[in-house]
Amino acid sequence: MAVENKRERVPKRVLSALVSSVAAGVVPRVGAPYIAIGRADELEALLSDLETISEGGSAMRFIIGRYGSGKSFLMQLLRGYACERGFVTADADLSPERRICGGAGTGIATYRELIKNLACKTSPDGGALPVIIARWLSDVQSALVADGYAYGSEDFSEEMSRRILTTSRELQGYVGGFDFSAVIMTYYRAVQDGDDDMQSRCMKWLRGEYRTKTEAKRELPVGDIIGDDNWQDMIKLLAVFARKTGYRGLVVFIDECVNLYKIPNRISRENNYEKLLSLFNDTMQGRSEGLGWIFGGTPQFLEDPRRGLFSYEALRSRLCDSRYDSPEYKNLLSPVIRLRRLSDNELLALLARMTELHAQYYGWEPPVTPENIESFLSRCLERAGADTLLTPRELLRDYMAVLGILMQNPDATFDGVVGSSGVALGAPAEPSAEADGEKIQKSVRSGAEITAEDIDL
Repeated sequence: MAVENKRERVPKRVLSALVSSVAAGVVPRVGAPYIAIGRADELEALLSDLETISEGGSAMRFIIGRYGSGKSFLMQLLRGYACERGFVTADADLSPERRICGGAGTGIATYRELIKNLACKTSPDGGALPVIIARWLSDVQSALVADGYAYGSEDFSEEMSRRILTTSRELQGYVGGFDFSAVIMTYYRAVQDGDDDMQSRCMKWLRGEYRTKTEAKRELPVGDIIGDDNWQDMIKLLAVFARKTGYRGLVVFIDECVNLYKIPNRISRENNYEKLLSLFNDTMQGRSEGLGWIFGGTPQFLEDPRRGLFSYEALRSRLCDSRYDSPEYKNLLSPVIRLRRLSDNELLALLARMTELHAQYYGWEPPVTPENIESFLSRCLERAGADTLLTPRELLRDYMAVLGILMQNPDATFDGVVGSSGVALGAPAEPSAEADGEKIQKSVRSGAEITAEDIDL
């Protein structure tokens, strides 16, 4: 009997992006909860960090896993949960052109990417900065009306200006707060006057797009610009501003941190690690109100003693495992979360779910039984090292390819495409040639007669 689609129908737009990205081995940016299977413990630990952030605390995590192990998926899943729970999120992938810090605009390029992908519940696809400010102004207006001020009256305008000025001044106690508050006040006045050009200039400054201080000073009442050296301070300011405007906090996701490990110049690489150390210290000491940092990287990025984070002694001593940590026990309270391989049952459930989604998207009934899925997984697990090295990405890419072949070739069968030599899950492994050799050697040493039954033919 073929696998039946018994779940709720997924919206076509989400389903299209989900199936296409999974088939290509790319992390889906939308629809992640529909295929979220496993990682319950890791997700619970990260969600507890969100509660800490919502109470004005701060958190930093390093999610470590091999390519395709699911770290980017977990980050996107958490990003969606955070937006739904009233947080502002920002995410960016590091690259040779985007780093934590560096010359030639590589640091500010990361900030611009984060601001471009700034998201909230009402703007989950990015570009949320104007939305956040507009919501804040709207909330202030609603509060004034609730307090009895007549909308549009002179008293209403004066009181609104006073409250916005009060909030802006509260930001001046932070690094870069004077310029930030000046831009916010200028933006508000531009909204009141209907000056679209000035609003665009304010957004340009907040997005870090001014190249020189001279240009910024000429167009805005500021003394500095957001650049490679200070964009992290602006992220802290945005976190404070988000909380003051009614959001629960700001969570920043930075993936592909392996690109820091790949920086060829040792001094540049250590400068980035030093900036990471500064962020780590500020976060763990509670000096980043309402801010969370989630970094994703590979084991090489973390553990390589020559080029990874562990090559920087100050970070190694903070992030290395305790002497009592063991693979036998889980410890998800440390800053580093190492992703384990999904269990066989979790992988089976994932394959079954993708079968349903594939059938729903293409409108067909896959000739696939639960036994077929089990056989497919068994064959994948038979490969050398699969017990520890098999990743969801390669498993899903192969499986989606099989479904595509079956859909386009109606006469094909699952066993014909995959093969019919699958071993049932949980079955004991067949004796290897090496085990047979040991058995024969023992017989020779003991003087016993060797028969054909002693050799696995």
